Amino acid sequence: MKKILFASALISCVMGASAQNIIERPSFGDNWQIGIDAGLTTPLRGHSFFGNMRPTVGLHIGNQLTPIFGIGLESAFGINTSTQNNGVKSKTAFDNSYFGAYGTLNLTNAFLGFSCEPRPFTVDALLGIGWGHDFVAHTSDDPNHVAVKAGLNFNFAICDNFGISLKPSVQWNIIGEEDPHMAMTINRASFNLAAGFNFNLGKSFTCYTCPDNTGEIAALNDRVNTLRADVDGANAALAAANAKNAELTAALAAANAKPAKVVKENTLSSVRYVFFKIGSSVITPDQAPNVEMIAAYLKNHPKAKVQIRGYASPDGSIEVNERLAAARAESVKNSLIKKYRIAADRIDAKGEGIGTMFAEESWNRVSICTLED
Repeated sequence: MKKILFASALISCVMGASAQNIIERPSFGDNWQIGIDAGLTTPLRGHSFFGNMRPTVGLHIGNQLTPIFGIGLESAFGINTSTQNNGVKSKTAFDNSYFGAYGTLNLTNAFLGFSCEPRPFTVDALLGIGWGHDFVAHTSDDPNHVAVKAGLNFNFAICDNFGISLKPSVQWNIIGEEDPHMAMTINRASFNLAAGFNFNLGKSFTCYTCPDNTGEIAALNDRVNTLRADVDGANAALAAANAKNAELTAALAAANAKPAKVVKENTLSSVRYVFFKIGSSVITPDQAPNVEMIAAYLKNHPKAKVQIRGYASPDGSIEVNERLAAARAESVKNSLIKKYRIAADRIDAKGEGIGTMFAEESWNRVSICTLED
């Protein structure tokens, strides 16, 4: 129950900074009440209302579980009178007794709400059930019965720990030894009016005042909204990046699927190729005419220059192919200088490593000579 009350207070704090709610202090001794009852009882029907009226005394102890619901135990004793049983007194000091349990519903708090300030007056509805016993003088049997009780408690607070209650109620004998059939009629009912003198033990309910945190809540809401916007922006950027990545991946796959193409250097009229055998940088006789054509062009065009780039096929290691590509470019350069007397400053020779210009790998064992005006 304490958890329920505390949760109610927490919900109220969230709903409004100025809201107040109650909490129950975590002590077993809180909200207990003991008291003495004194009053009158008389049958409702079948007997003289005032002729059979007799005083009653009793005790009660209860606990207010929540501001609305309470439980308790009580006893009541009808004091012996000479008018009971046609003038024959009971064989004890009491005509009857009652021991029962009851529950209460605080109508004031239920309909008006709990007040932080103690109320001077409250009303409880009471419903109970218990064991009744009649002490009869002219018979050897003292009948027992099951009794049901309903009534109201009008509570007046005198001070923090003491109060007085006016308790009108009706009690029904619903099952007895003389008549075992269950019935709840006026013929089996009695009217009771008692005054209770109550002493309150322990602390009662207290208010929990929620701090004014509306500004903090608003700031947190703004922060949450900002973070949500950042997350949405990041998600949008991620989606765009994923789409771009998918596009590039598709383009790469399409490029990889295309066959290799020969790289064209300028035009056929300005480019000559000198091919080599595998693992060799020696110009073979069948390739000598290509070198001679380059030399003839340079002689016919004194201002022209030649760019020679040597390549190797993927056979062998990378280091060997890089040296072989450079040697093939130097082989053509040296032939132009030594055999055809072409000035060295008109020749730019360099190895480019492994070539991938031609789909046929053996064609990449080449020196590509590009003539420039």
